[in-house]
Amino acid sequence: MSHYFWFALVVSATAALQGQDWPQFLGPARDGTYSGTNLAATWPKEGPPVLWRKNIGAGFSAPVAASGKVILFHRIDDKETVECFESKSGDRLWRYDYPTKYRDDFGFDEGPRGTPAIAGGRVYTCGAEGMLHCLEFASGKKLWDVDARKEFGARKGFFGIACSPLVEGNRVLVEIGGTKAGIAAFNAETGAVAWKTPGAEASYSSPTATTIRDKRCAFFFTREGLTALDAGNGKEYWQFAWRPSLDASVNAATPLVVGETIFVSTSYGRGAALLRFDERKPIVIWSGDEMLSNHYATSVQQGGFLYGYHGRQEQGCDLRCVELETGKVMWTAEGFGAGTVTLAAGSLLLLTEKGELVKAPATAAAFKPAARAQILGLQTRAHPALANGLFFARDRNRLVCVDLALRAP
Repeated sequence: MSHYFWFALVVSATAALQGQDWPQFLGPARDGTYSGTNLAATWPKEGPPVLWRKNIGAGFSAPVAASGKVILFHRIDDKETVECFESKSGDRLWRYDYPTKYRDDFGFDEGPRGTPAIAGGRVYTCGAEGMLHCLEFASGKKLWDVDARKEFGARKGFFGIACSPLVEGNRVLVEIGGTKAGIAAFNAETGAVAWKTPGAEASYSSPTATTIRDKRCAFFFTREGLTALDAGNGKEYWQFAWRPSLDASVNAATPLVVGETIFVSTSYGRGAALLRFDERKPIVIWSGDEMLSNHYATSVQQGGFLYGYHGRQEQGCDLRCVELETGKVMWTAEGFGAGTVTLAAGSLLLLTEKGELVKAPATAAAFKPAARAQILGLQTRAHPALANGLFFARDRNRLVCVDLALRAP
């Protein structure tokens, strides 16, 4: 492995060493990694303890957690609803809702898909019809809202608007996908537009941001491919075309940044690419559809290896380990099925679409599951959250809190 890649991995690991909250989509660094060290090494035979379960509304929006509270964004009847619960008990602390008329053209799910973000004492959400909200984290009081469909001509697309807001300093970045703005940044306190890019079609991916060579860069995987921007002012560095040829296709996985490289992956015959950042244009390290083609679940990275799902969800997915630097496939667990993957304490936490939680060492040697537990039902599509040892996950009907923490005897 080159000296460059060792440096990139050290930078990435250092960036991930943040608190044990899970305040946004894919965790503190938006890389699906939990930095806490308080997890139990083994689970009881019957599975880890379930602290609570509760019935919930529609949607694929993931839970997020901070300061001993968990936020869920879902649809109850004809209202998009934000609820705040106490993490350990599941007791509801507050609720905010507003009307929605969103209808899924394919009949899959009519709830929100974008995951909330908690930052600066506020909660930010983006609904299926493009309603952006900023709420007070302590009380649920509305601080501001923006109708992206009305203001920017945000389009419904196949499955509504699905961007998970990204908070960058005093800005909230959202992929709008409108005729008047493709991407927009809003003042975190007021909702005023800070900057926007020209109109463009959105994808179902959410943005990520990182510091590269003293520059704060934001990466958006749009309908057409990867766009690299200055996160502060929206200046475009470049666009990297990466769209499947099939019109009825989507880009859904979030770009994964490792040092100065960006891993971007889609399905539908297009596949994955590893890029090295340069202000003028991206440098392609490798690309292809034979390595790790993510349909919707974002891969994770540890020690120079990627772990994720290869193949389309409806056709059956394999689980894979791929060497980051070369794209070499290290192992494949064929027919594993679709799901999500979280990296925690050197282990993969795999939540399958059938609601099974699987724990396995994150190693390039082989896939060897160490523990399994059935925690949810079918159609478990949303990414989970892991905060202070508590694992929050949802299927179509329930939200569950599972205790994975190491407890004193």
